[in-house]
Amino acid sequence: MPHFYGKYYYTLDSKGRTLIPPAFKEILSSNYSPRLVFVNDVFDKCLCAYPVEEWHKLVEQVKGMPQTSDAVKYFRRRVIGSAVECDIDKQGRVLIPSALRVDAHLNNENEIVLVGQGLTIEIWDKNEYEGVADPSKLDEDTVSKYKEQLANHGL
Repeated sequence: MPHFYGKYYYTLDSKGRTLIPPAFKEILSSNYSPRLVFVNDVFDKCLCAYPVEEWHKLVEQVKGMPQTSDAVKYFRRRVIGSAVECDIDKQGRVLIPSALRVDAHLNNENEIVLVGQGLTIEIWDKNEYEGVADPSKLDEDTVSKYKEQLANHGL
């Protein structure tokens, strides 16, 4: 099954809509329904968009976890509690709900970045994204730690 890859820079219009990159729209139309579920990322200051079908798989996975676990409760509150299903309009735009735009610091004054993550799409304020994805902003200890962890994962 095809996955979402690549990084695309867009803006939000005054209503909070943004374009979905054509490559992402093609994956959706060929493999999924034309709807996305937008949620807060569990820890980062960004949003994640799931094809509806992938979202349902994740919800089923969470249902099988210990519901009294503090980490699972946090995940349900932060991620599942923020979920909003959104349609892609005929112009290829999607309206990002206001509350989620506030949570991720997205506004129509700054560029946003849509980043393919395989089965999901991350949506970032451009400045926030550059703060977490720019290797020059990592200190030496963090780089060493990441290199070791990635090597342990075979990457």
